[in-house]
Amino acid sequence: RQNFCVGIERLKKVAQPKEQNTVGIFALEVEILAANRGRFVLLCGSSHRNAADDSMEDWWLPAMQALPTHLSTLDERMAVVNRFARMNFENGTGGPFGAGVFELETGKVVMVGINQVMATGCSSAHAEVMTLSLAQRRLGTYDLGGPNMPAHQLVVNWLPCAMCFGATIWSGIRSLAIAGYGPELEQLTGFDEGPITPEWRAALDKRGIELIAGVRRDEAVALFRDFGQSGQTVYNGRAS
Repeated sequence: RQNFCVGIERLKKVAQPKEQNTVGIFALEVEILAANRGRFVLLCGSSHRNAADDSMEDWWLPAMQALPTHLSTLDERMAVVNRFARMNFENGTGGPFGAGVFELETGKVVMVGINQVMATGCSSAHAEVMTLSLAQRRLGTYDLGGPNMPAHQLVVNWLPCAMCFGATIWSGIRSLAIAGYGPELEQLTGFDEGPITPEWRAALDKRGIELIAGVRRDEAVALFRDFGQSGQTVYNGRAS
């Protein structure tokens, strides 16, 4: 099996809302070139199609289509992120992690993504990396805080890991909202979050990124506990 990370060939809006401000904002068509054929994944591809790919198509696209165009409150945004994270591991398509990019002031939904490490065989396919990459691709910019753009917020169901924290501060987002931080994620799931700098708050502040923590924290912790008791794969690179 040959695994590799590749760019998105095409990302476009293929569906319109059925009712104003209620049903789905868009569906995504994402083409990945693998072994000379297209297939559905988000950012990472493989020459071998597995059951997780079919399951992704079964639930992720319909869930995206069912979202309203805007989620005006932070509580609503985190509820969606937690729900996508739970559906991800309950459908066997990845770890219990989700993320969303929204316009900060209006709550317009840009992208909600999920962890895809197991489905893609790509270790960098964490929820934050997937979501930021797709949001940037959809908006046509590497800088989500660039000139003449609305401020964007990244909503994540825990403090990003060492890799995703770097992706976060370089993405251009102006606000980071997390369900929580602390040892609970690692203790309950067994995942290795890497060497997070003790100065992570200062790193955000230095770059003008607002931090909001503790949004639906208990819901996230319950999700991690359920994953830890599920017996699903903990895909750390090496034993820590």
